[in-house]
Amino acid sequence: MTEETPGFEEKPDVPSDAAAPDDAAQGAGSAEKADPAAPAGDAQQDIALTAQLDQARTALNERTSDLQRLQAEYQNYRRRVERDRAAVKEIATANLLGELLPVLDDIGRAREHGELVGGFKSVAESLETVAAKMGLQQFGKEGEPFDPLVHEALMHSYAPDVTETTCVSILQPGYRIGERTIRPARVAVAEPQPGAQAKSDEGAADADGADEESGGPKEG
Repeated sequence: MTEETPGFEEKPDVPSDAAAPDDAAQGAGSAEKADPAAPAGDAQQDIALTAQLDQARTALNERTSDLQRLQAEYQNYRRRVERDRAAVKEIATANLLGELLPVLDDIGRAREHGELVGGFKSVAESLETVAAKMGLQQFGKEGEPFDPLVHEALMHSYAPDVTETTCVSILQPGYRIGERTIRPARVAVAEPQPGAQAKSDEGAADADGADEESGGPKEG
């Protein structure tokens, strides 16, 4: 029989790499202490992303403003070029038609004297048609009020039947293109008689005085 040694008990074999319960508890506690740091890291990351987003928005707004400014400058440039182009075209047309005015004057005189006949008439009418298509307009009529902006007075006289300075004869018609006057109408003007206006004013005053003395005009 085997003799048992008193005071010694056999213990089960425990692997050497097994962690003690206390060590496991400490590990769990340290893990719990490390978890609160995770939300703080996410918050810092969100703040960094928000700052980057703000910077991107600021850059986008700046680029958009630059693009809008460039677009406005380009539109102004286009309008200025188109305006200058139209002005150059109008000036060139006016210069060309200005050289043809003496020819048109000759055609007008020939028409007045009945000499515009045959082939000459056909050519003259074709020339006038082309000039009209290019925007040439003739102006100046007898009986219209004298306007120094569009009329050039070459002759002056007095007439009892006018109440203001009036064009009584068109010596040379005027021509314009749009609002541009190529040549003013050369006219003879007539003004009222120096004493005619005063006499008419005195007559009107006498008539008014007679009406007041008689108690007003009689009703029919």
